[in-house]
Amino acid sequence: MDIIKSIEHEQLKNKIPELKIGDTVRVHVRIKEGNKERIQVFEGIIIKKQGGGVNATFTVRRISYGVGVEKTFLIHSPLVEKVEVVRVGKARRAKLYYLRDRVGKAAKTKEKVGARIETKEITIKEELVPGESEVAESAETVEVTEEAPIVEETAKVEAPKTETTEEVKEEKAVEETDKK
Repeated sequence: MDIIKSIEHEQLKNKIPELKIGDTVRVHVRIKEGNKERIQVFEGIIIKKQGGGVNATFTVRRISYGVGVEKTFLIHSPLVEKVEVVRVGKARRAKLYYLRDRVGKAAKTKEKVGARIETKEITIKEELVPGESEVAESAETVEVTEEAPIVEETAKVEAPKTETTEEVKEEKAVEETDKK
């Protein structure tokens, strides 16, 4: 892998929220004032998404005291704690710049009828737990004896229940001596 891509891959968050244009969201941002840290919530409509990878951003617009305020957030920024979807909006465009000219109720998007507010997350990269790789390796070394039924369904393999190839060979040897 390229050096730059490997560095960028380390900076990516494991899971990011599924965001759509027109959704009303609540963005929890970590703000540092002097030596104190606090979380500030910015609620508004997503008017655009752009970029990809580490540079992926989304812009949220709200009207505060009669003035339109837009903030652009990096999706993978460590300062963005979480993003909650408040309302699922219905948008037929990729960029909702026309909302800038609207005031009051006209500055909102229509709500999707019957849409459920779900916190779906997109998994970017998966972390491996150190024990899982060993379990997967030991699961591959198991041999099936002739008497054992073959199971078609895939199931999670737990470490205590798995057998190594040496144990299977010992069981075969014990069975052969019993038959004689």
